[in-house]
Amino acid sequence: MTDLFTPSSQILAQQVIESLERGAYADAEPMAAHARTQHPEDAELARLHGICLMQLQRLDQALVAMHEAARLAPHSIEVQCNLGSLLVSLGQADEAIELLRAALRKAPGHPAILLALGNALMAAARYQHARESYAMATHGAPEHAGLRLNLAAAELELGHLPQANLHTDEALALHARLDGAYALRGRIRVAEGRHTEAAEAWLTAERLAPGHASHPFSAGQALEDAGKLAAAADAYARALALAPHDGPSLAQLLFVRRKLCDWRGIDELSERVQQAAVDGHTAVSPFVMLAEDVDAALQLRCATTYAQTIERQAAPLRKQLNLEHAKPAPDAPIRVGLVADGFNEHATGLLVVAMLEALAGQGLELHLFATTPDDGGPIRRRLAATGTLHDAASLNQAQLAQLIHGKGIEILFDLNGYSGRDNGELFALRPAPVQVNWLAYPGSSGAPWMDYLLADAAVLPDGLRAQVSEKLIRLPRCYQPNDNTRVVPPAPSRAECGLPSQGTVFACFNNSYKLNPAAFARFMLILQQVPESVLWLLSGPDGADQRLQAAASAAGVDPQRLVFMPRLPHAEYLGRYAHADLFLDTLPYNAHTTASDALWAGCPVLTCTGRTFAGRVATSLVQQLGLPELACEDEETFIAMATQLGNDRDALLTLRHHLAQQRTQSPLFDMRGYAGDFRRAVQAMSVRYRIGRKPVDLDL
Repeated sequence: MTDLFTPSSQILAQQVIESLERGAYADAEPMAAHARTQHPEDAELARLHGICLMQLQRLDQALVAMHEAARLAPHSIEVQCNLGSLLVSLGQADEAIELLRAALRKAPGHPAILLALGNALMAAARYQHARESYAMATHGAPEHAGLRLNLAAAELELGHLPQANLHTDEALALHARLDGAYALRGRIRVAEGRHTEAAEAWLTAERLAPGHASHPFSAGQALEDAGKLAAAADAYARALALAPHDGPSLAQLLFVRRKLCDWRGIDELSERVQQAAVDGHTAVSPFVMLAEDVDAALQLRCATTYAQTIERQAAPLRKQLNLEHAKPAPDAPIRVGLVADGFNEHATGLLVVAMLEALAGQGLELHLFATTPDDGGPIRRRLAATGTLHDAASLNQAQLAQLIHGKGIEILFDLNGYSGRDNGELFALRPAPVQVNWLAYPGSSGAPWMDYLLADAAVLPDGLRAQVSEKLIRLPRCYQPNDNTRVVPPAPSRAECGLPSQGTVFACFNNSYKLNPAAFARFMLILQQVPESVLWLLSGPDGADQRLQAAASAAGVDPQRLVFMPRLPHAEYLGRYAHADLFLDTLPYNAHTTASDALWAGCPVLTCTGRTFAGRVATSLVQQLGLPELACEDEETFIAMATQLGNDRDALLTLRHHLAQQRTQSPLFDMRGYAGDFRRAVQAMSVRYRIGRKPVDLDL
């Protein structure tokens, strides 16, 4: 029994509410717990205690409190809505839907219940039903801006971009300073491919709610996609200041700084990213980790954590789509699908086009799913002629998964992995019964939805097998195909290329994020030991060239000995290799497509064999060419050999002569042979699937 000196439940409830409104959850929870001991039969105090526990992520305890509130006030709409939200947080969306539908039968059309029901339906990936629930709620609460915003989010998930735009505008008309509306507008602009406008929307959201780390992080992603890397780095830094241990912010800031060759504090930032990957509390981009000096075990751990996050997000939608796979008839052709954002004049398209052309008439039915628009170039036209090319640029992941499934694809290759337009969510939806990681992401996916990884014995020797989650198929040649129809046009003069008339030209046309301080220091030592030599680099973004010149000067090398080539059409770039005497490779992330380009154009590649897949690709390439001596085992040998070759014109000419012969003799450039190996790999995977056997390692 309550005595005269006990505050009323209303007074205690108001004190808890005031603490909650201030965000003082740690103070509010014991206050609510104590109040409940004084008023054990008060439903409102039990409800408020449950909310405190929810905010503190003590969800199981929150559920006990909320069930008690529901027992004490079985007809309370607030309690039912809170309980539904809590069940969603616990991953029990279907239970929440049943609870809220029961509440709705008692209070038909109640907007609060319809809102909570819509949220539960969204969590269960039942987007059409969520849309209907939100739409009904707007009739009872026409001035509720958040409802319009949720309705827009449902339309976005359904791929209805005009409607998503409309409802976002309606939300802003009701609440002009609603940061969430600008954040959602950013997501819509990304879906429309308008990255600069997406960044502007998220930057507006950041100005309205400067304490939300998600806004500058999302702005950074959009700015990065728009090619505004310096601004992206600033945005990531702001996100990190708000959430210092956030793995995605750490990783993206590190990666953009590497792209910018902005090496201030880079080692300390790298250590923080590596620690985040070790801890596994937040997902770190596996692609970022490829450029860090770590072993394959940490790369796999990073990928596995990232894949688990995708799996949790994709599981409800996979359940809704329910893409069951019927086994083909024994004599049915094998339908092979390939998904990529690079089916244009892009590294991926350039690598695969000749091999796919060579597959014609070999009994496979090819389907290419292009997730970026047609650039109108010759590579896209050639690729379209190899099979059926589906323009999927405007489709969301669910729509693309349904398209792939509808085409009856048996074996689906992911040519992106965690690079470019990440295909993780798509493949987690299981659009095909057999799924293969190949080409653009040189590492293990760590994903339960990926059955095989296509590689070779040089990039993934037996010693690295334990660091691969997929079953491993190793081709008898380098896993990376080449376009052996590439025409290398005559080069402009050295002077027109900005090169001196005399002296050895070392080249490294790798992306700037691969050119780390250690690799650059090696290059500077080589320049110092080869008189009159220069280093030819691909021009980088937003002041990267000037930073490299400053680094050269700090290393005691005349910055004028660095020459920068602008980005050129592929054929023009290939022609420039006529003036490159020796390509110097990077670690821990090798040259991949650029190494193939150099070798095809007759420029020898000197590499250093790394300890991960990403650091062993160039070794695989030069071994296939019969030049294993160009794959060094350590940095000292690399520097010594580059210096020796740089000072020996005859040796460099001998290597060029050898490469000219290998263009017609080496298995590296034999795409008909590669196509035969690829077909055998596909047939082996298909046979096992069709007879009901699980995937296994295969060495062809």
